[in-house]
Amino acid sequence: MSIGNSPEDERPFEDVSEEARPSVGRALQQARIAAGLTVDDVSTATRVRIAIVHAIEANDFAACGGDVYARGHIRTLARAVNLDPAPLIAQYETEHGNGRPAPTPAAPLFEAERIRPERRGPNWTAAMVAAIVVVIGFVGFTMVKGGDDGGKENVADGTASTESASPTPKAEKPAVPEPEPSDSAIAAAPQDKVTVQVSAVDGRSWISAKDHNGRLLFDGLLKQGESKTFQDSSKINLVLGDAGAIDLFVNGKKIEDDFQPGAVERLTYTKGDPQAG
Repeated sequence: MSIGNSPEDERPFEDVSEEARPSVGRALQQARIAAGLTVDDVSTATRVRIAIVHAIEANDFAACGGDVYARGHIRTLARAVNLDPAPLIAQYETEHGNGRPAPTPAAPLFEAERIRPERRGPNWTAAMVAAIVVVIGFVGFTMVKGGDDGGKENVADGTASTESASPTPKAEKPAVPEPEPSDSAIAAAPQDKVTVQVSAVDGRSWISAKDHNGRLLFDGLLKQGESKTFQDSSKINLVLGDAGAIDLFVNGKKIEDDFQPGAVERLTYTKGDPQAG
């Protein structure tokens, strides 16, 4: 019989404290970087919105819509970056989980990209017809006014002069309202390049921009009130994390669309856009 500690008790103590372990979001981010993947790559592979991926990597799970969905996102992202999801889910439950899912928003958590309708440019034929109508109306109005001024009756000694008959009065034509200034009034961008300006007017949004060679021009958060301008010789590829918060100007013209808040949009513009319909 021996008195004292056993060999097992003399083994060096292994530090498994909470401080030595990275957070769930940090672990997912490190694994993604090690795998050579961007946030855009992970979002495309998992169908999890870019904004949610960024939030989870920052250890912010509020955008997930509750613990149940947060676990599902962690499991999906972990598999995409070759991590075992079980330890991460257990760590999340220890740090955040309470087993009760929070109310989920009406919008779906996994949004398929909407098929963008083909854009049609302004109808220049209708604009030309409207301009011609304005000119004809103005000329006719001027002629009528001139005839009325020259056809006033001459009155002498209280009797109407019968030497010349006054022309039959004509009803004045209402002036045709001038058409609103067309998009051509906007300052033209360089014709030999494609110029895209992205402005966050209704909130913040993650955006990504690449040139025609696939080179990344920008990938980050655009805060409300900020703008970014991108230019290339032939093509700009965009990804908007929250398209409803964005105003787009392409080659000097504002793009009118019905982007919804929270919708992810993938857009491509060339130096010929917007195309005339």
